[in-house]
Amino acid sequence: MSVIDKSTSRDTALEEAFGASVAELYAQAAHLEVCAALHRALELRSFLAVAEEQVVRVRDRVHASMSCDRDLGDLSAEDLRWDAQWLEAALTSCEGYAAALDDLLRTMPAPDQRPARPVQFTQTKVTATALPLPTTTRAGAVRTHRP
Repeated sequence: MSVIDKSTSRDTALEEAFGASVAELYAQAAHLEVCAALHRALELRSFLAVAEEQVVRVRDRVHASMSCDRDLGDLSAEDLRWDAQWLEAALTSCEGYAAALDDLLRTMPAPDQRPARPVQFTQTKVTATALPLPTTTRAGAVRTHRP
């Protein structure tokens, strides 16, 4: 399943910020030149979707192993330690991606302030002229001008 089809905890905020559904935002990003904020937001959303999926997988695995119909002899403290480490890593990732996405949505310009097309910066050309080569007088000696 594609990350486009997965829901995340920040989908509503994205839809409110950009005025379209998540699926429409991905379609816009694929076919149009859109603002950099939308590209970054969708990239962070994709990372968040994967991290949240990992949290759900570990949670479900722990729940299954702790099920009341399971034999207590099947429990493994080592497996549960590994799951706890995986869960901690996945939760930390989720928090980081969600915070980055929230910061982006909070700091980007309002929709009515965004340019209709991406801003293009012009490069200024720097021109320089080379200094005249020093003249030589005697057998390789260089004459320099002192002020």
